[in-house]
Amino acid sequence: MKLQERAAVVGIGISNMALIRYLVARGVRVTACDRTSAEKLGERAAELARLGVPLVAGEGYLEPLADHDLIFLTPGMPKHLPEIEAARRRGAAISGEIGLVLDLCRAPVIGVTGSAGKTTTTTLIGEILRAAGRETYVGGNIGKPLIEQVEAIPSEAVVVLELSSFQLQLVHRSPHIAVVTNVSPNHLDVHATMEEYVEAKKAIFRRQSPADWLVLNADDPTVRAFAAEARSRVVLFSRRADPGGRDAAFVREDRVIWRRGGRETPILFLDEIRLPGLHNQENVLAAVAACFLAGAPLSAVREVVTQFTGVEHRIEPVRVLDGVKWYNDSKATSPAEAVAALTTLPAPIVLIAGGSDKGIPFDPIAPLVAEKVKTLILMGPTAPKIEEAVRRGGYAGPIRRAADMAEAVALAREAAAPGDTVLLSPACASFDAYRNFEERGSHFKSLVEALS
Repeated sequence: MKLQERAAVVGIGISNMALIRYLVARGVRVTACDRTSAEKLGERAAELARLGVPLVAGEGYLEPLADHDLIFLTPGMPKHLPEIEAARRRGAAISGEIGLVLDLCRAPVIGVTGSAGKTTTTTLIGEILRAAGRETYVGGNIGKPLIEQVEAIPSEAVVVLELSSFQLQLVHRSPHIAVVTNVSPNHLDVHATMEEYVEAKKAIFRRQSPADWLVLNADDPTVRAFAAEARSRVVLFSRRADPGGRDAAFVREDRVIWRRGGRETPILFLDEIRLPGLHNQENVLAAVAACFLAGAPLSAVREVVTQFTGVEHRIEPVRVLDGVKWYNDSKATSPAEAVAALTTLPAPIVLIAGGSDKGIPFDPIAPLVAEKVKTLILMGPTAPKIEEAVRRGGYAGPIRRAADMAEAVALAREAAAPGDTVLLSPACASFDAYRNFEERGSHFKSLVEALS
């Protein structure tokens, strides 16, 4: 993408503040736009003033788009708003911070997307490549924005990006190695339809060439079907069976196998994987395939996979108190991610769930709630929907309502007995009470650590 003299940047979050600093440093005259008032933006508004960037805030924040031919959007906003559609029709270039990173990056890029497992898989890939001695940069939907350092990343390095559906709607280039972990309903509060959500995920491979690689979960029918649309070389992974093909990662007789060009290499036994849960076996297989395609040696793969215990806020052990195990799974912002945690942890479970609504049905969690949950504690705007779904699915146990996280933790402490598990796995976004799932998880952990 060619930078122009003027650009509008919509949404003043962390990644777009980094983008604005990058653009201003290169002489681009930026107009910042945000629905939030300057007063609420606080230090970010003050930094914009120091940079000499005018801010259009409040109800008419999208009006400047009519006067700009280069527009950068914050990933999580709907892309079909009238002002955006009008800009697109008149030929304005519309992108995002990560789209510009992909355009500028000289190093090969490994991109990871999916409804669940993105962060764990991306982190695993980054750690394996570092163990292999590669200069590695990890970013995208996690970590620090890469836009301010992308031009300094050497061509011999490797960049690993976690890519959300929102980010993929704003890219014009695909990674050299693309990984899709799975696809299930998510973010339907922003995507107009499930079909739009799936199409956004496909952007990770749409612009690949025949020299590129696409790593797909063969156990997910929606993801496996992507292979028929790919121009790149496809590698399937499966924890259930050999998915076929000359190149694949799969489980056979409790052992992870990597096949390249028809030649098979045993990698490790499943009981050597320290990450808990069947879903993490899939994440390991995806990471193994991507890293071998990127040239990592077997020694680096084994070193990391046999030591890696997980990422913060994802089925994260917090403490054991009076015989009760407490887990922070704040990153479970969808029912599918909550299902993974409920599948992994033993019953009886005291489950804390609820938050802001993403427009996703909660029925997928109902069977596991009925099977494993002793007491269900609900909070946030989605509490009635979750209660209705689990009752419909056969849950007959007690349901308590909490006004906030502090009350939820207190109710969980009251309900749990020695041998129980208390699990925060909201199945919802956090924006009703927190800026992000990290803040929610950190608050939960601080409350649990404070219990005496």
